[in-house]
Amino acid sequence: MGSTITEKILAAHCSKKYIEPGEFIEPKIDIALSNDVTAPLAIKEFRKAGVKKVFDKNKIALVMDHFTPNKDILSAEHVKFVREFAKEQKIKHYYEGGNVGVEHALLPEKGIALPGDVIIGADSHTCTYGALGVFSTGVGSTDIAAAMATGKVWFKVPQTIKFILKGKLNKWVSGKDIILYIIGLIGVDGALYQSMEFDGPVCKKLSMADRFTIANMAIEAGGKSGIFTPDEITEKYAAARAQRKYKFYTSDKDAKYHKILEIDCRKIDPQIAMPFLPSNTKTVKDIKRTYIDQVVIGSCTNGRIEDLRVAAAIIKKGKKVNPSVRTLIIPATPEVYSQALAEGLFKIFTDAGAIISAPTCGPCLGGHMGILASGEKCVSTTNRNFVGRMGHVESQLFLSGPAVAAASAIKGYIAVPDEIK
Repeated sequence: MGSTITEKILAAHCSKKYIEPGEFIEPKIDIALSNDVTAPLAIKEFRKAGVKKVFDKNKIALVMDHFTPNKDILSAEHVKFVREFAKEQKIKHYYEGGNVGVEHALLPEKGIALPGDVIIGADSHTCTYGALGVFSTGVGSTDIAAAMATGKVWFKVPQTIKFILKGKLNKWVSGKDIILYIIGLIGVDGALYQSMEFDGPVCKKLSMADRFTIANMAIEAGGKSGIFTPDEITEKYAAARAQRKYKFYTSDKDAKYHKILEIDCRKIDPQIAMPFLPSNTKTVKDIKRTYIDQVVIGSCTNGRIEDLRVAAAIIKKGKKVNPSVRTLIIPATPEVYSQALAEGLFKIFTDAGAIISAPTCGPCLGGHMGILASGEKCVSTTNRNFVGRMGHVESQLFLSGPAVAAASAIKGYIAVPDEIK
């Protein structure tokens, strides 16, 4: 019997020819990732185990992206603790200050995450790297501690659900709309502990930015991972950035799937996830007029240059954002920041009355840079809209792609881009 791409990658990292869903394995890892929220606990557990040196200083990534530049004394102490560990262990991939970017945008951009890898991260959206044909998943800080010591992690091999994306994308529909539509279809537990494999003719036309966004939100459907079959687009992206060799894996034609779902993309119009679940999705044009107080365009889902270009094109057309809407633009990485500056996108945003931030995860988790007060409503291109996610428990967060977010910033209510004349 054939294997899925996920089974092949995991088998190769266990030095096995074949593995089956449900089997417990202990694969070698290519990268163990942690950030300023989760790394302090991982390091404490690493110390507690009595280990003196990490298994490989080149295979650990520590990205200080959630509360930096340090927002308070506690975050400063956490980052200092991680920084000193990184220096002691000579960790190659340590990012802070002017080098830092949102981790799940930064690692692929730097060529640290590469096709065929097994990557674990103490952050639930580590599944992002599946866009490159990587098996990647979120784990706990104690798992990262063990991985830093041994270079391995244990898993139960997930079953795979295959999503075949067919048809044609409608105007303004992006990767974010596709994944919100799918999560709305199957629910937040629709892919519980399963690999979500994306394939079909529409996938082959999606940019890497769209693929990253779709894979990123596999966890919002309960998925263990999300993964795309690598192709020419993947090769072009990876070859320009790779810091080491990589390998493409593909599913066999006779691979066994738990389920296969066909998605007709012609049915997808710009989506919005209403409070308080990513699965509470609706078509924007079908909802009642909803006035908002804030828009956030950024994060590991939609802070890439492609997203900022879409937002800038719409905002430029509207000329000014609504004066009652705080509009935050957050490039995901320093490279995105520089590119947006060079292309003149920042002038469009600032002329329109928007605020430009340094790269950060800050507002996504209610950390800093855009916290909501009681009763406030926000349209955000981030990936989670649970109660109190971006601030007060009585605030409301609506998830969308950059096109809807930009249109909403101009109109002052949740809107589609075609409303901007």
